[in-house]
Amino acid sequence: MKPQKIGIVITTYNNPAWLEKCFWGWQAQTNKNFTLLIADDGSTQETKALIQRYQAQNNLTIKHYWHEDLGFRKCEILNKVIAATDCDYLIFTDGDCVPAPNLVQTHYDYAEPGYFLSAGYFKLNMAVSKAVTEDDIQAGKLFEKQWLIANGQPKSHKMGKLNPNPLYQRIMNKLTPTKATWNGANSSTWTKDIIAVNGFNEDMQYGGLDRELGERLWNNGMKSKQIRYSAIFMHLDHKRGYESKEIWQKNYDIRNEVIRTKSTWTTNGIIKGNRPD
Repeated sequence: MKPQKIGIVITTYNNPAWLEKCFWGWQAQTNKNFTLLIADDGSTQETKALIQRYQAQNNLTIKHYWHEDLGFRKCEILNKVIAATDCDYLIFTDGDCVPAPNLVQTHYDYAEPGYFLSAGYFKLNMAVSKAVTEDDIQAGKLFEKQWLIANGQPKSHKMGKLNPNPLYQRIMNKLTPTKATWNGANSSTWTKDIIAVNGFNEDMQYGGLDRELGERLWNNGMKSKQIRYSAIFMHLDHKRGYESKEIWQKNYDIRNEVIRTKSTWTTNGIIKGNRPD
């Protein structure tokens, strides 16, 4: 069984310049059978105007989900998108991540019932994040090692993620010691399986909220595939003013409890309360 209707869930908050660069990446996809589902955690009119402009161009199918800005409520807006969509398969990412041209096709090719996919990203510095243009993305230059170095990205062994050779990618997917966890920047699975564990835990704020969902998916019998070298996002640089040690610790404690109890359900997710009988 393969996905019939793919949704790309993109979280965003008041960063239309980066979101537009992401749109350029989605326009360049080889597989165009998808809908962009914008999970907007309370952005201002500027983001809405950007989305409306791209909706009017008719080369991307975009649905915009928004709620009032009452602080960091990413999990809540994600749950609203999951509950509302008719897409049977969802790829999750952020509004600061530019997809490689084959990203949708790769997730489609690897999608399998009973599994979620754990894919990769490459962090860009601010110089490259600002410098990259629509033409650079459309031409695929952003994903080329030499172009990155020429535009100010330091050399790194992590550039191995950008190797386009499919055999190399498959080998590295097997050899990497990184566990195939659920990562918010680049993971995917079937909508029904996310609903089965009640979506994201709205008690959680920034820091590990995606991993916690993955723990519940595992506890509910799902397996995961490692495709971090096959499906890549380029992560645009930005500050994180919403990060704090206290929030990280709270989220870490929630995750540990999910692991300890082998929980498959959050009582503060899509449904508020215990799992229906």
